[in-house]
Amino acid sequence: MPTSACRILLGVLLAAALPRVASAEWYERTEAIMGTRVYVQLWAQDEARGNECIDAVMGEMRRIDELMSHYKPESQLSQINARANREPVQVDKELFDLIKLSTHYSQITEGAFDITYASVGYLYNFPGHVHPNEAQIKDALPAVNWRNMLLDEAHHTVRFEHPGMRIDLGGIGKGYAVDRGIDILKARGIEHAVVTAGGDTRILGDHMGRPWLVAIRHPDNPQKVVTRIPLSDSAMSTSGDYERFFDENGVRYHHIIDPHTGHSASKVRSATILAPTATQTDGMSKTAFVLGAEKALEIINRMPEYDAVFVTPEGHVLYSNGLRPPNPRPEPAATGKDSPGSP
Repeated sequence: MPTSACRILLGVLLAAALPRVASAEWYERTEAIMGTRVYVQLWAQDEARGNECIDAVMGEMRRIDELMSHYKPESQLSQINARANREPVQVDKELFDLIKLSTHYSQITEGAFDITYASVGYLYNFPGHVHPNEAQIKDALPAVNWRNMLLDEAHHTVRFEHPGMRIDLGGIGKGYAVDRGIDILKARGIEHAVVTAGGDTRILGDHMGRPWLVAIRHPDNPQKVVTRIPLSDSAMSTSGDYERFFDENGVRYHHIIDPHTGHSASKVRSATILAPTATQTDGMSKTAFVLGAEKALEIINRMPEYDAVFVTPEGHVLYSNGLRPPNPRPEPAATGKDSPGSP
């Protein structure tokens, strides 16, 4: 079972009650790719077929990592960061299109999503408990502005107009990779599956006649959940300040950086977005950390294909219009052993 920000509850009792179809069954695997845990589970007619389909998904995840990783010097994204301040850098159409798509999310989130945050973000080292000082942030922050990327669609080139600019597709790339995994499974005739990379999940079909039950974990306790949501043929991304972080002198430094300030954004503790694709959910799941839950809900509620669940610093659980429970008042996040939905 994956241990990412959202967990797929496989439902042992439910599975036991399902009719068996010949030798078909569920097959699953977890691998470490893209700096996170990639999990695939699917329904296939036999073990060879199941393993072949999972191999194809994992292979696609590794291919995308080779293309878009900012850790690998030979990747095309790393080549952009190394050269685009001096000259236009030509890249594959696939990478160019994803960079261009990122600017769409920058527009609709009023700059809360901005892949050029990496101009400051690279100064943080969360495993090493390193963060920039105020002078370093002040020097680097002017390079954070998605509008200073020159994108030439005819030649698929990227050019930076400000010195010191860098980009990082970590806020959208995993969701894109999950969608590519689902596309591969569809092309192979798979009708029931789940693909997860970190906090980004997409579900193909249903759980053999019933929806998958997806749990949103409590920000302070991975063994407890805030709520469970039934999903079929949908995607979901959860971002939290508990994923990559360290605490120092009462301050939590985590990986979701506010592009406007260069500091870790802290207006929510957890943000979950639902939409048809994981690229959509991944691109929107950081927004509430920067804008705050109320402003983010205003944006989400204007887009009928989206829904959201936010956990505020005060522990309240806020829902978008499509998920709002009968009681409209903010709910407290589940705590304690008697919490609703605690495993």
